[in-house]
Amino acid sequence: MKEAAAHEQFIRSFFYEYECPIVSDENGRLVVQLTDKMDEALMNRPFYWHYIKKMGRQGDPMSLTLITNPELTEEKGEYIHSGSPRLRQLYRYLLENCRYTKLYEAVQRFNQQSPLVPWLIVNIRVSYYGKQKKDEILSIGLNLIHGTMVSPIMEKLEKYQLETTISDYTFPMTPLIRIPSGYQRILSFIHDHIESTDRTWANKALETLEEEEQLLHAFFQKDDDEEREFMEKELEGLKGRFTPRVTVDVLNGGLFYLTQETTNELIK
Repeated sequence: MKEAAAHEQFIRSFFYEYECPIVSDENGRLVVQLTDKMDEALMNRPFYWHYIKKMGRQGDPMSLTLITNPELTEEKGEYIHSGSPRLRQLYRYLLENCRYTKLYEAVQRFNQQSPLVPWLIVNIRVSYYGKQKKDEILSIGLNLIHGTMVSPIMEKLEKYQLETTISDYTFPMTPLIRIPSGYQRILSFIHDHIESTDRTWANKALETLEEEEQLLHAFFQKDDDEEREFMEKELEGLKGRFTPRVTVDVLNGGLFYLTQETTNELIK
């Protein structure tokens, strides 16, 4: 249920940001009314939209019924789970269109200049490949003034209002830590995190690989050239499937300028 809740939260945030209203929301079943832009991006109707634009007519965007509750999988709609095509599509859209941003905390102050502290924030997916694949999302913020690192940070920022334009009577502080240097610090943090994780998954994968290799050697005749060539291909396939490996992918990130008060709350 935790996974379903996480997917539902992501869906809500995604469509809220792209101004697509959720017209029905009940027990893990969400009906989303798409805008013209999001219909064109998600619903694979290029000829329809080409015709509408050419004729100068008003489009009729579709709606999506998304189900995150595993108990409702038989109902009409798209069941959202890890690896589902629609979920991958939403992630891919973000990767292609929203990899970098610059945001400022909204401040209402009058006749008082207030500095905004720069933070480099990066959302990263760490994928562990063994007998099975496991993804871990890390949200890391680095204060570019004194180097304090906060993780996870995106959840903590949800209660603050962030905008693409800077508020009156505020000004961004110049970073003391350069962005490339800050990014390397974040990568070092991720490396240490991976090194500290439980290695049971990797050991089990290696054990399975050894068992499968022994079975393969016992099954094929090594003195037969054709069978030996086929066995070597199978061995390569087994190594590709079961050899433990870890990949790190940057999902998105940006510069966030936050008040000193918010900065102090984040690093408590």
